[in-house]
Amino acid sequence: MNSKLHIALLCININISSAHLRLFYVIIFFTILHSNSQTPGGYDLWLGYPKIEESIVRSEYVKTTNSIFFLTNSDILQTARNELIRGIDAMLERVSDVRDSPNLLNTMWVVKKNDLNQEIQSTLKTDFERIGKEGFIVKSVFLDGKGILLISANEDVGILYGVFKLLQLMKMHKSLDGINIVETPKIELRMLNHWDNLDRTVERGYAGFSLWNWQKLPIYIDQRYKDYARANASIGINATVLTNVNANALVLNSAYLEKVAALADVFRPYGIKVYLTARFSAPIEIGGLNTADPLDKDVIEWWNNKVKEVYKFIPDFGGFLVKANSEGQPGPQNYGRTHVDGANMMASALKPFGGLVIWRAFVYSETDTTDRAKQAYTEFVPYDGNFLDNVLVQVKNGPIDFQPREPFHPMFGAMPNTSLVMEFQITQEYLGFSSHLVFLPKLYEEVLDAETFRKGKNTTVTKVIDGSLFNKKISGMAGVANIGTDMNWTGHPFAQANWYGYGRLAWDPYLSSEIIAEEWLRLTYSNNPEFVKLVKRIMIASREAVVNYMTPMGLHHLMDTGHHYGPGPWVSDLSRPEWNPTYYHNADKNGIGFDRTPSGSNATAQYAPEIAKIFNDPETCPEEYLLWFHHLPWDYKLKNGGILWDAIALKYQKGVDQVEEMISIWKQAKTYISDDQYNEVRMLLEIQIQEARWWRNACLLYFQTFSGKELPPGVERPEESLEHYKSLKFPYAPGN
Repeated sequence: MNSKLHIALLCININISSAHLRLFYVIIFFTILHSNSQTPGGYDLWLGYPKIEESIVRSEYVKTTNSIFFLTNSDILQTARNELIRGIDAMLERVSDVRDSPNLLNTMWVVKKNDLNQEIQSTLKTDFERIGKEGFIVKSVFLDGKGILLISANEDVGILYGVFKLLQLMKMHKSLDGINIVETPKIELRMLNHWDNLDRTVERGYAGFSLWNWQKLPIYIDQRYKDYARANASIGINATVLTNVNANALVLNSAYLEKVAALADVFRPYGIKVYLTARFSAPIEIGGLNTADPLDKDVIEWWNNKVKEVYKFIPDFGGFLVKANSEGQPGPQNYGRTHVDGANMMASALKPFGGLVIWRAFVYSETDTTDRAKQAYTEFVPYDGNFLDNVLVQVKNGPIDFQPREPFHPMFGAMPNTSLVMEFQITQEYLGFSSHLVFLPKLYEEVLDAETFRKGKNTTVTKVIDGSLFNKKISGMAGVANIGTDMNWTGHPFAQANWYGYGRLAWDPYLSSEIIAEEWLRLTYSNNPEFVKLVKRIMIASREAVVNYMTPMGLHHLMDTGHHYGPGPWVSDLSRPEWNPTYYHNADKNGIGFDRTPSGSNATAQYAPEIAKIFNDPETCPEEYLLWFHHLPWDYKLKNGGILWDAIALKYQKGVDQVEEMISIWKQAKTYISDDQYNEVRMLLEIQIQEARWWRNACLLYFQTFSGKELPPGVERPEESLEHYKSLKFPYAPGN
């Protein structure tokens, strides 16, 4: 926490007997708080509460929140009350009148359904039926003939979400007159996956070290743990996996479970459950057994006992996330068993406690020489309907690995009898780390809106994961976190928008990325409409820009070895073919691209026939996926009359041009924000434009060795040679 704010909060919480001295501390509190209402460096994320200066807006809010009845009888409700007071007092620069009992002067009520009188309950009966366990109502109602603002819910956590909604509306200066909001999350499990290791390194982490200081836990509780929970609760995230999917069995030892329990205690008042990754070979590594065979009775007993131990430490433990038989991780196939055998064994142990197994479908085998894009579908779809009902299969958004652009994963829609969890990557592993401004909700939206045609038209990926397409009881979305110990949490200040946007889409996957961008800008930077209009242009264009300067027209996995930093389309010497970029682009003198039609790997057959037909024909295949599904000649004629080589080169150039335009727009936004805020992004954009040119130059020089064609007019000529770009090495690139 910012030191000034920390001191201020200490002042306001001190138990002072003297009324004069208490008044003195209140004055000090507001003086300190207003002197720096947004902490430096972006620590407050979208949760800073600057004073509202607009007199009309302020007057409405003062009147609406003049006297608040807030019934508090649980930790979550106390958290909600604290958040409401914190936000309102800062924005209105006052000490709120919040009481535990109602009176005739109340202008606002914050109470659960069961604490409302029967008349109000009856009036809002339909609303309460709609919102379920986690939804909320924020509504202007009449009580005893007097208009009040009501925040209500069926359960405690709904009140918390409703409070955050109100504060967000106030911060965006929205009118509360006649407000009528009834919201419920459309996805049940809204989870962050932390790829954090016990030594505090973070795999694919670009924002510092892991938040979790295991050495100091369980006694020392860092303020950041609470602020992390606040941020997640404010956007509806209700679950967190603390450890890397490349799991370490030690986290299941009692010494670490005690530390995990301490974090769970911090997160619980914010409605967040803790999950852990489970290493499949844990019975051997920490259990003293000589096997981890999921059908072995001793292994089954070991997991049953381990789960009982976990729940003794953490009574509301969420369950296990498992990566098995992928990239060298142990799993049931080591013993001739199936994914079903492994997942159901763990699920049986967790079921009496209400726990879940989330089994990742990111698999590819070193012994399977077929198209890597096909392997997850091949391994999992035949087992549809065989998993226990507390097993969720977690599927990446595309069939390869979090590329700047991929077609949606064919498993979505192909397993009607299995609950599937969408796995997005929030951290920018293949998208410029934390140096590049890339607004990922555009990517998420593209995937979620994709048509599966599994039950005709309008059967989108969203309808698969929210459970509505196949009437699944459990729905889920997971995001690989981009959070670390950097002051601003995410490395790049605009990378905060990806965390925020992921949470908003996990709550409501039907939201548009434009709405999310505007919300985040208003909550994080400024309500000025000109600023929002300008910078939203940057955000909405940014994802397409990175696709263009990295992997246009369906190219993919061109990143350099291991660290995935910068271009390496020439890499071909790695021990497994599917680790090499040359495996994916197949560039030769005849053309470029991966043939996934029936004449090639036939990966298109894994999609519904309507989709496969479109993808199979280069004339109907969307241009953005052309080289994902087709190997085409360099002089292949496109619909616009140009040839493929020219189109690739012009796309690379367009990506660079788009970043230059982003820089130009950001300069126009300078007058609306502080110098520090402006300069931080300006410097990062300077890195991005240099690296966009690097990507363009390196890839075009390399592909030119096969095409033998000149760069078309409008494409800048590289200043360095191909050998120069090949010689660049980055042994200390972050995130490995």
